[in-house]
Amino acid sequence: MSPIISDYHMHTPLCGHAKGDPQMYAQHAVTTGLREIGFTDHAPLFTHRDPTISMDHSQLPVYHHMIESVRSEFADKLTVRVGIEADYIPGYEERTKKMLAEYPYDYVIGSVHFMEKWGFDDPIQMKEWSARDVNEVYREYHRLLRKSALSRLFDILGHVDLVKKFNFRPTIDITSEIEENARVFKRTGVVIEINSSGLRKPAQEIYPSLHDLKIYQAKGVPITFGSDAHEPTDVGRDFDKSLELARAAGYTEYVQFEGRKIARTIKW
Repeated sequence: MSPIISDYHMHTPLCGHAKGDPQMYAQHAVTTGLREIGFTDHAPLFTHRDPTISMDHSQLPVYHHMIESVRSEFADKLTVRVGIEADYIPGYEERTKKMLAEYPYDYVIGSVHFMEKWGFDDPIQMKEWSARDVNEVYREYHRLLRKSALSRLFDILGHVDLVKKFNFRPTIDITSEIEENARVFKRTGVVIEINSSGLRKPAQEIYPSLHDLKIYQAKGVPITFGSDAHEPTDVGRDFDKSLELARAAGYTEYVQFEGRKIARTIKW
């Protein structure tokens, strides 16, 4: 049996771009041998409303009711954690903090999807890349990652090189950015995820890359695992490759959460 027993990044149809009822995700997790899952649907945005990419604030009670129903139904088969994926957008820290305090979460994933109004990982907005300096996009992305960690709003940082999604790559060495990330992540106590969904995107590479992950491991930044499932059959997908990547980077353990604290460490 794989030592990865937790999938901490899964969505629901409430975000507008995921398929299948939460019970279907849970059942697939059981079928694949997972013992703990966490739902982390896209939290409401404060900058604008877009039902194709995130929940509306009025849907939060529905979301929590859905997850509690799954938790009850699968109580004897699976531990179900309640999480959420919230965007880090400068200037909205206090509103984000207030929203996250409305409900009890086991963990919160913080993600960077926007540079001001540009959703750089949105296929609809991909043309904008041609008007940008790719190197500067990468620098800004990593600056925002560090600011998200320093905000102390989040427990886990999601897909920490998402900027490579469409396979636009920098022409300069950005190792110094990753090293600074690692120092900030370690100092602020955030965990990063190994997110297998990059294999299903044009980048064809897990988030983060082995190069980056080695730097994070050397600095002692803990990890979790997530599939970023947007349909039931994605749950636990490519976790064999995620484990291989973690081992290659030097990791020998990952963490699990409960009540927004690291509850245990799983070693292999």
